[in-house]
Amino acid sequence: MATAKKKPTITLSPSRDIPFNQLVLSQSNVRRIKAGVSVEELAEDIARRGILQGLTVRPVVDENGTETGMFEVPAGGRRFRALELLVKQKRLTKTAPVPCVVREGGIAEEDSLAENVQRAPLHPLDQFRAFLTLREKGQSEEEVAAAFFVSVNVVKQRLKLASVSPVLLDVYAEDGMTLAQLEAFTVSGDHARQEQVFERLKTSYDKSAYAIRRMLTEGAVRATDKRAQFIGIDAYVEAGGTVLRDLFEGDDGGWLRDVAVVDQMVADKLKVEAEAIAAEGWKWTEVAPDFAYGHTYGLRRLHGEPAPLTAEEEATRDALKAEFDRLIAEHEGTDELPDDVDARLGELETALETFDERPLSFDPEEIARAGAFISIAGDGRLRVERGYVRSEDEVSVGSVADASGGEATGGEASAGEDHGSRGDVPAGDATTEEDEEHSPISDRLMTELTAHRTLGLRHALGEHPDVAFRTALHALALKVFYHYGSDSCLELDLKTVGFGAQAPGLNDSVSADAIRARHESWTKTLPKDSAELWDALGDWDSDSRAALFAHVVSLSVNAVSEAWNRRPRALAHADQLAQAVDLDMAARWKPTVDAFLGRVTKARILKAVAEAKGQRAADRIAHLKKGDMATEATTLLNGAGWLPEPLRTPGRETVADMSDVELPVVETAEVADETAMADDDGIADDDDVAAMTIAAQ
Repeated sequence: MATAKKKPTITLSPSRDIPFNQLVLSQSNVRRIKAGVSVEELAEDIARRGILQGLTVRPVVDENGTETGMFEVPAGGRRFRALELLVKQKRLTKTAPVPCVVREGGIAEEDSLAENVQRAPLHPLDQFRAFLTLREKGQSEEEVAAAFFVSVNVVKQRLKLASVSPVLLDVYAEDGMTLAQLEAFTVSGDHARQEQVFERLKTSYDKSAYAIRRMLTEGAVRATDKRAQFIGIDAYVEAGGTVLRDLFEGDDGGWLRDVAVVDQMVADKLKVEAEAIAAEGWKWTEVAPDFAYGHTYGLRRLHGEPAPLTAEEEATRDALKAEFDRLIAEHEGTDELPDDVDARLGELETALETFDERPLSFDPEEIARAGAFISIAGDGRLRVERGYVRSEDEVSVGSVADASGGEATGGEASAGEDHGSRGDVPAGDATTEEDEEHSPISDRLMTELTAHRTLGLRHALGEHPDVAFRTALHALALKVFYHYGSDSCLELDLKTVGFGAQAPGLNDSVSADAIRARHESWTKTLPKDSAELWDALGDWDSDSRAALFAHVVSLSVNAVSEAWNRRPRALAHADQLAQAVDLDMAARWKPTVDAFLGRVTKARILKAVAEAKGQRAADRIAHLKKGDMATEATTLLNGAGWLPEPLRTPGRETVADMSDVELPVVETAEVADETAMADDDGIADDDDVAAMTIAAQ
C-alpha cells in the first residue's frame, strides 16, 4: 500500500520572556547609523505603552558549545538600548521579563537585515487618518503630539491633510499625486472647490503646488491687503467670512475668501469714521478705500495747530521718553540688543509717535469752508487728510474787504490802490484841501518809477546769491504751501504734474509715502501765516533752507513719457538727474502682474526672467499661458532687483547688466506632452513621516 507524501511543515521560532539582565547586545546587528525616532523617545514610548514588538535573540554558548544562560540580541538593538536606558533610570528592574523570539539556526546578520528590510513603512495617508481617528476618539492635538514626540503644528498638518476631499486622498494613495501637491490642496477646506481645481490641473501644463495654491485662492483678498488690516481678521470671521490658511508654507496670515463681505465691511467702517469726522464741522468729506495720487493738487491746505496736551498726557509722554532714553543709555555700544529690550524700545517709539501725530486743530470759520479726505493707508490704518479748501470755497478779495470795513487782506491790492503811498491813500480820493506834499502820483509816473526800481532790484539781487536763493525759495514755498503767488514780487512759477494714467497702487507706493511724510513735516515747520514766511526763512540756517528748496523743487519733476507729448530732451535730462541722485528704483518698485508682467508680451516676461534668474529659469515657464506665466514670473522676480528699461538709471548696474539676453521667440504651438502629476514634485517627506510611526520601534 502506497504511503501518502507528507507536506512540509513550517516551524516557527519559539518565544519566551527572558529577564533583561540575561540579554546582551550582539555585534551582528546590521544597523549602525542612527535614523528615525531617538532611543530616548523610544524609551518614553515603551514606558507609556509597553514594548509592542519583541526582541530577536540567540543563545550565547561557550567554547564547548554549551549554552551559558545569556542571550545576544542581533535584531532589535534600539529596543534593547531603550530598555537599558529605562533600567539605568531605575524605571525598569534588571530582572524585568522581556518578550523575545529565540532563534537558533541560520545567520545572525541575516536575521537583523531581514527584520529591517522586510518591514514595510506606514504609508503617510495611513498616519494622517490614524491621527484623525485619535482626535475623533477624544485626544487633543497636544496629547497626540506628546504621545508621538512631534510638535503640535505637525499634528495640525496631518489632521489637515486627512481632511482633504476623499477623492483626492484616493488619488494620493495610488501615487497619482505628490505629498507637496496634497499639501497645497489643504489651503481650501471646500471639497467641491478642491475637486474643481484638480479637474483643471488635468488639462494644465503647470501642476506645481504653487499653481494649486494660486487656483484655490484666486479672487481672494490677502490678509496683508490694507482692506483686510483695516477691518481686522477677527471681525471678518465674526461676520461670517472664511479665512484660507496654509499650514505648510508661509502665507502671511492667509486669504480672505469672501470678497463681498470684505468690501461691505470696509464700506460700513469708512462710513462710520466719515460721520465722526463730518461732525467736526467740515463742509464736505470724500470717502474711498483709496484715492489717486495727487488728489489734493489745486487745493489750498489749511495750517492747523496741534491740540495742546493735557497735564496727564504730558506726564505720560515724559515718562515714556525717560524710559526710552534710559534703555538707550544702558545698551549704548551694544552690537545686538536683547529681544525683550528691542521689543520694548519698539513699543516706546510707537507710543511716543502717537503724541507727535495727534490731530491738528483748525479755526471754526476755516472748517466751515474746507473739507477732508478719508481713506485707508497702505498699512491698514485710517488715513484722514483734513483742511483742504476748494477754489470755489475760497473767500474772494471783495468779500474780505467788505467784512473788514473796506480793507483788502491776504496780500491782494484793491483795484483803486494809491501807488504813491502804497495803499494809504486811495487814488481819486485826494482833495484840494490836502497838502501838496501828500498829493497822489499819477499812474503813469508810478509805473515809470517802479520800472527803475525793478531794474535796480534785479541788478542788486544778481550780486547777492544768498538773497537770491532765499527769494526764490520764498516764492516757490508760497506756491507749494500757501497758494499765494502774489505775496512775492518774483514772477517765478512752479508746476506740479498730474498723473492722468494712474498706475496701480501709486498712492501707496514707497515714494508716495516718503514724499507725503516729508511734505507734512515741512507743513508743520513753516509759519501758519504766509506774511511771516520771509522772516522765518531769514532766521533759518543754510542747511534748512537748502533742504526745503530741494523738497519744493522736487515736486516739479516731470519725467512722465506720454504718447501725445514725447519730450525727448526733457526725458534725457531726467536720465541725467537720475544719475546725479543715484536713483535706485529697485527699492521703490516691484514687478508684479498688475504693475508690469500682466501688461507686456510673453516674450518680454521671459526676457525679464532670463535677465534676473538665467535662461534655464525662463525656459521652465516658457510653456505656460500668459496669465500663469506672469504670475510665476512675479514669484521668480521677487527680491531679484530686476527693473524694466524705463526705470533703469543710466550707468547704474542692474541684474540685467549681468546677462546678455536676446528677446526670446515664443512659439504658439503646444509644447511637449503633459507630464504626470507625480513627476513635478517628489514625496520627499514620506520617509520622515514613516519614521514617526509606531513601527519605528
